[in-house]
Amino acid sequence: MAFECQNTSEVCLSKKLSNSTAHNPLKEQFGGVKFGKTPVRCYSNSKKGIWRKKAEGSEKLVPKSGFGTDKIVGNLVGTGNLVTTDEGDASESRWSITDLPPALVVEILNCLDPKELGIVSCVSTTLYKIASDHHVWKDFYCERWGLPITKTLNPGLSEEKSWKELFVERDFRSKTYLGRCRRDYLTGHTEPVRAVFLLVSAKLVFTAGYDFVVRIWDMEEGLSIASSRPLGCTIRAVAADTNLLVAGVTDGFIQCWKAVEGVSHLFDLKGSYCENSEFRLWEHEGPVASLALDISRIYSGSWDMTVRIWDRASLQCVMVLRHSDWVWSIAPHGTTLASTSGSDVYIWDTTDGTLAAIIPHAHAGNTYAIARSYSGDFLFTGGEDGSIHMFEISECADDGVLKVASWIPHSGPVNSLAFEFPWVVSASSDGNLSLIDVRKLLKSNRHCLMKYRNRKEATIEPPQRMLHGSGASLFSVNIGADRIVCGGEDCVVKLWDFSHALEREMRSRAQKAIRLENRLRQRRLQAEMNAKSGKADKCSVAAKKNPINGDRNGIWHSKRSVNGKVKA
Repeated sequence: MAFECQNTSEVCLSKKLSNSTAHNPLKEQFGGVKFGKTPVRCYSNSKKGIWRKKAEGSEKLVPKSGFGTDKIVGNLVGTGNLVTTDEGDASESRWSITDLPPALVVEILNCLDPKELGIVSCVSTTLYKIASDHHVWKDFYCERWGLPITKTLNPGLSEEKSWKELFVERDFRSKTYLGRCRRDYLTGHTEPVRAVFLLVSAKLVFTAGYDFVVRIWDMEEGLSIASSRPLGCTIRAVAADTNLLVAGVTDGFIQCWKAVEGVSHLFDLKGSYCENSEFRLWEHEGPVASLALDISRIYSGSWDMTVRIWDRASLQCVMVLRHSDWVWSIAPHGTTLASTSGSDVYIWDTTDGTLAAIIPHAHAGNTYAIARSYSGDFLFTGGEDGSIHMFEISECADDGVLKVASWIPHSGPVNSLAFEFPWVVSASSDGNLSLIDVRKLLKSNRHCLMKYRNRKEATIEPPQRMLHGSGASLFSVNIGADRIVCGGEDCVVKLWDFSHALEREMRSRAQKAIRLENRLRQRRLQAEMNAKSGKADKCSVAAKKNPINGDRNGIWHSKRSVNGKVKA
């Protein structure tokens, strides 16, 4: 018997055999039929064929024993496992992800990150529609940046854009911090600036310092809008939202202003519009060094070694969290609060006031600064040793906290940190700002959290960009809306504006798209011209056979010699 085997590995099976469910001799010989990737094909010159079975480099021939002449294709998986698919109509027997139940498809897509989900959407039009409309894009957006500001201020403003489009646009904007920027100087303070806060939703900048005054600036124009009366002592912390502005001072009280209707800059700092919009909270016994707000609470950290939690409705202190040293910085999220005290980092459960985790000696010296991702799973700390550490809050870790990465971008103490995905911005006493892109380190909650246990810190990339100030110490920094604002010892508020870099990048992308479209159009026109007249290919073949500089000159000279002989 003569037969021929091709290089591809497909096995010829009988359609009748594949349709038989009562008795299947192949199933007995090969141990069942399963899906696989490695096909083996064998063809026979006679009606009687054989089965070729490959197992760990060896081949075994099994008689076909007259199962008919109809052929189907089988895929070999592992050791002797076959998959039967009809060679005549492969589409009817091949399964895809779209054939799965919709609930199972949703669960599969939930396990992907944005990059993987984008790749899936490029496979087919069906998967493109499923992946583009999937609700996980909203989760991707909110766990990085929260709800869009446009949706918060006006829920019907951006309804025409899908969550995928919003995510892609915001992710593109986050890359503008590597572009060119414009630096503005906001002058008005007469003493060093200790605190800055950027309220993106209202396009306002709040600053305060050693001159006892809180100032409000227009973020777009860089102009001073309003200033408070002197509070009588140094202001070390400022925080705000669209309803409340708070300032912490060294005398141990918190100065508060409620938003006033009809005021363009939200707050009446001097009380000229409304007398009842200003009040104070007293209970700290030392300087208030840090402040934070959420929807229902006010958080304050003080050098009296406590963090106090206040109810915004009753303006009463509802919880006191006691530390072993001065509290330098706080970062609340949901029902947890992270704080730095001395060189340690504490993580508290604010529902009952219990200590959930502690990171002892996070830095050599005091841990001055702390920032937190919007999802609350990642912490960033800066200390007196000039280093920045990244931690992950995980139940998988032994002590609840896992160290992910470290950087040493500064030669002086890190006084302040701010985070907006994917950038960590630090301000230091060496007068510089560092920008660190942690996009590759931040992973979604749905993935394994213990990925970095064996990671070497030496493989972490250095800061992607350094912004150099005037040389004076920088005390505070904040980031948002394509801008970075900082204040320092030189009494000037510096604002780096990256919005122009975004405009330039968009123009550059538009020009690249136009050039690409023109090239594609030229190629299509050239292809159409070649299709209409086939002379181009014939001419090229003839040119290869008869080179111009060789044979043509020889023929020309031979003709001249012949003509000369005839004339003679």
